Amino acid sequence: KRSGMLLGPAYCIHKILSDSGLTFNDIGVWEIHEAFAGQVLSNLNALDSEKFCAEEFGKGDGKYGRVPEDKLNLWGGSLSIGHPFGATGARLVTTATNRLHKEDKQFALVAACADSGIGHACLIERA
Repeated sequence: KRSGMLLGPAYCIHKILSDSGLTFNDIGVWEIHEAFAGQVLSNLNALDSEKFCAEEFGKGDGKYGRVPEDKLNLWGGSLSIGHPFGATGARLVTTATNRLHKEDKQFALVAACADSGIGHACLIERA
């Protein structure tokens, strides 16, 4: 079996969308941690692959699609802003919440990877 190394965000995004009933179109702000450029591209490609979504998520109704680039890491990602070791999650959540207010959006989805295929994500709703 192939490794899921650094694909944690794809799995977490699937879980959050499945549990919440939201779709890509409902998410106004996307913040995905960039461990390195290829890692983010791998997660974006996984979510846009019918085969991956069917095999890994059991998604029978096709792929999720492409995360809209005009909503993704608009203020810069971890490669440009910085990757404060041990505080990356706080940086992502702070950026996402500030973007929600500045861009007048309702939902933000934040996702990040960690070593050995671990991932975490959260959904933030602006009140």
